Amino acid sequence: MRRITTTALALAAACLAFASAALATPLPNSAVIHTRVFDDCPISILSTTNAFPVLVEINDQNQPPQPICAGFANLHTWRFSTDGVNPIQFLNGDAFGYSCTLVLNGIGEGGLSLAPWWSPDPDGLFNVRTTDGEIAVFGGRLPFFSFTGAFGLVYANNTPIQLGITYIPNGLSSISPAQVVYSVRYASINYTSGLLNFDQGNPAEDPPHGLYGALNPWYAGGHMKMFAFPAGQAHGIDGKWMDIQYTTGPVPTKKSSWSELKKLYR
Repeated sequence: MRRITTTALALAAACLAFASAALATPLPNSAVIHTRVFDDCPISILSTTNAFPVLVEINDQNQPPQPICAGFANLHTWRFSTDGVNPIQFLNGDAFGYSCTLVLNGIGEGGLSLAPWWSPDPDGLFNVRTTDGEIAVFGGRLPFFSFTGAFGLVYANNTPIQLGITYIPNGLSSISPAQVVYSVRYASINYTSGLLNFDQGNPAEDPPHGLYGALNPWYAGGHMKMFAFPAGQAHGIDGKWMDIQYTTGPVPTKKSSWSELKKLYR
């Protein structure tokens, strides 16, 4: 089991330091679901449940006697919202953390998402895949990290896994870039990526999008793909995001303390 380290202490200290620096960060009170962002199996039977923050569920099935689809995947996402209709457009300087308990049951992948302005649904994935169990973060503006590569961690279908992302804007400069921490709790063991730096964005796109961070705007929530391959087979997946927690500022919505933050890494 991972113990608290100097890096973890630095993360907690950074979180506390930013408590008063990002008071304008939006506070989500709802979620909005985007279905069939990719729609390689348009005849699948799709259902959703939006009981945020207790549960967001997306179920996508292509089973007999339906005709069998071929192609890549159906992609569905959900995004934090303040009105249940429009996704929040977070800014480069917003400090924000979020987590959930995820259960995937079927053939596909899913997890959390921190998506960039130019690809607000498909990219920036904290990804859990049921077919080979890989757990990794990639795409969009997110620094790459593999929990499978670093820890040999492999996901088993239809089991609960806790995922978390903490975004710390810092100075948004080359000497003080924004940082991110990815966290996993699986089979009662905690894992962390530690602090990872963002690289430089495209200078030709600043302004208005910024540099050295998630850029303006970015979108947060979850994602799920139902794989439609290999051809000629039934496919389906159910994704549940439960106990969705979020922090802004990053002050937790429920009261926390320095000792409670340290407990996350014990």
